[in-house]
Amino acid sequence: MPTQVDHQKRALRAELRERRQNLTTSERENASTGFTDNLIALTTRRDATSIACYLSAPNEPNTRPFVNWALANGIRVLFPISREDGLLDWTVGETGSEVEGLYGMPEPVGELLGPIAINEVDLILVPAAAVSPDGMRMGWGRGYFDKTLGSMEKCPPVYAIVFDSEVRADVPFEKHDERVDGVVTPSRILDF
Repeated sequence: MPTQVDHQKRALRAELRERRQNLTTSERENASTGFTDNLIALTTRRDATSIACYLSAPNEPNTRPFVNWALANGIRVLFPISREDGLLDWTVGETGSEVEGLYGMPEPVGELLGPIAINEVDLILVPAAAVSPDGMRMGWGRGYFDKTLGSMEKCPPVYAIVFDSEVRADVPFEKHDERVDGVVTPSRILDF
């Protein structure tokens, strides 16, 4: 039976999804430039030589220019691949091609490295619907990243990537929700 928090999350996700869909082309392009600059700055500051990052869908913060920069600069990038059991496999996407994953999200094609491959990265970049000013992350409801982060023995820094308006004080959370170490928006990098 859905709880009060479930209802709050569902309502907030619907609001944020609609807001993202209503962004203009110009707003998206400006945000993309800001995301790229801040993700490069974060990766450089952390001296990361291996990262985990998702391929963005059209309504998500655009990670693609950053991923291209990382690959061009010799940084190993692991991409998540959704599994039906709720876990994530990882790939470096060595074929250079993409397919539509389980939930319609873009996923690169390559050798599957298994769920524990993420244990070797220096920095994890995750999608989110919203993040509170103290680092509580609300995802899109499938729990993939909460399960992944919650199962890691030694977790490297985790940063969520969201639009500026998605850092907000009213993020509902439950016991299983995982906090992040920081957030990257088009205008700033916040460390928690």
